[in-house]
Amino acid sequence: MDWAGLMQVGLHVLGLAPADFWRLTPVELRIKLGAAAVAAPLSRARLEDLARAFPDVKREPEHGGY
Repeated sequence: MDWAGLMQVGLHVLGLAPADFWRLTPVELRIKLGAAAVAAPLSRARLEDLARAFPDVKREPEHGGY
């Protein structure tokens, strides 16, 4: 994370006081910098891609454990 760069933008471009900068959550900082507030919802196609990449696999317990 480029904290120095983020602080430069937060303090000089956005005009935040240091205490206000450090109170921001990463999401709030992204919004102040013009980024979208939330990520796009998970689509059916993306869910299917993830299911193929990480299939559910039944595993046998090892040595009688869980």
